[in-house]
Amino acid sequence: MALLHQFKICNGQVTYKSRFLSSDSYQANSEHNRIAVSEFGTVTMPDPCKNFFQRFLSRFEIPSEFQVTPTDNANVSFVTYKGDYYVSTETNIMHKVDPETLETTKKVDWSKFIAVNGATAHPHTEPDGTSYNMGNSYSGKGAYYNIIRVPPTKSTEDETLEGATVLCSIPSADKTKPSYYHSFAMSKNYVVFIEQPIKMDLLKIVTGKLRGKSISAGFSWDPKLNTVFHLIHKQTGTVSSIKYVAKPMSTFHQINAYEEDGFLIVDMCASDDGQAIANYNIQNLRKSGEALDEVYNTLCRVFPRRFVLPLNVDDDTPYSQNLNQPGSSATAMRISQHKVFCTHEDLHGEDLHQYGGLEFPQINYGKYNTRPYRYFYGCGFRHLVGDTLIKMDLKGKRMKVWEHPGLYPSEPVFVPAPNATEEDDGVILSVVITPHKDKGTFLLVLDAKTFEEVGRAAVPVNIPYGFHGTFNATA
Repeated sequence: MALLHQFKICNGQVTYKSRFLSSDSYQANSEHNRIAVSEFGTVTMPDPCKNFFQRFLSRFEIPSEFQVTPTDNANVSFVTYKGDYYVSTETNIMHKVDPETLETTKKVDWSKFIAVNGATAHPHTEPDGTSYNMGNSYSGKGAYYNIIRVPPTKSTEDETLEGATVLCSIPSADKTKPSYYHSFAMSKNYVVFIEQPIKMDLLKIVTGKLRGKSISAGFSWDPKLNTVFHLIHKQTGTVSSIKYVAKPMSTFHQINAYEEDGFLIVDMCASDDGQAIANYNIQNLRKSGEALDEVYNTLCRVFPRRFVLPLNVDDDTPYSQNLNQPGSSATAMRISQHKVFCTHEDLHGEDLHQYGGLEFPQINYGKYNTRPYRYFYGCGFRHLVGDTLIKMDLKGKRMKVWEHPGLYPSEPVFVPAPNATEEDDGVILSVVITPHKDKGTFLLVLDAKTFEEVGRAAVPVNIPYGFHGTFNATA
């Protein structure tokens, strides 16, 4: 169940509060004292209080995730639209929350405003407040990927998503097996959708409850398929006729994207395998010692990569030669009239391998998203969860590391210093857990420039490992 956390820093003091999201899923589970709503990795079991015939019939109910009211357990990320704070997952339900009290104030359904069956928990926001997101839609004609635009201001106090539009719809290459995506990239002029070989079998998902299988059981990795980059112009909604393809890979989080000298640079965290979703089965998380090491040693590592996509591909563009300029080892080669094959450049040195790769990337988003940048931050993954914090300097691909044995930091959140003049002038915030110590959680503050520890704020409660957060700066 989604558990919201707040650290408040004021006048040299740090206070902490947490609150379960008051979702329908939470209320149902609390009422029945069991999992009563199917989630991504867990299928609802028949009510043990029902007789055999009633339990048998319950298998034939339409899974809640495909009913009018899907799971609303928004446990992935805090997001903002038009200045309002929401918690979000990947269904069409978000919850508006009060960032001061963490109280759930309103349930918002994307499908009431636009024709989508869900939206990512990783929207992008322009400096003027305009937001972009992605959501799937399903019809008799198959599955579509939709680019969503939300205007920057509210027309009424209550309807945050009023005015949201579908900028364009992209048909899935396989009508019944669309690709899974967790996020997308955005540059000044383009939304970049990465269609990867992690596939969702819609038939298996719809019939999952009948078969006693969770939603995740309908996901599969198809290494025979290439990865496809779709470029959508943000102002016109036009999808580029050029498809940029790369070898099979999986990506959950992009670092940044920007345009420079007729090229679109897309930086992301990616791996050559798509089995990551299965890593976090409860059976694996319960393991320890050699059994856990055996699981971890089979994982495909995630590393930061750069793709350079030439924007000016036309009838005169030559075939079978690298279209990219010197300066990056990433290549782009035209292989057919509307297709360019791309290879990546590693955004790291050999020293990152000893830290198991990097995930949960963050940048100085407010100043450098969609712009050329130098630094990004993330977690090193020598275990199933992050065990180090890493700062990567793209100039020379040098890195700084914060690590302490037995401590597991969460996603680093960059907070710029007031009146900052340099990209890394600020601090890094991360919630650090100590699994082998009772009530050993603390908020860590690092100097983003030096990566030296500034301080810790101990929390006298146990906090579970989390996903994504945001920093709300107030006077």
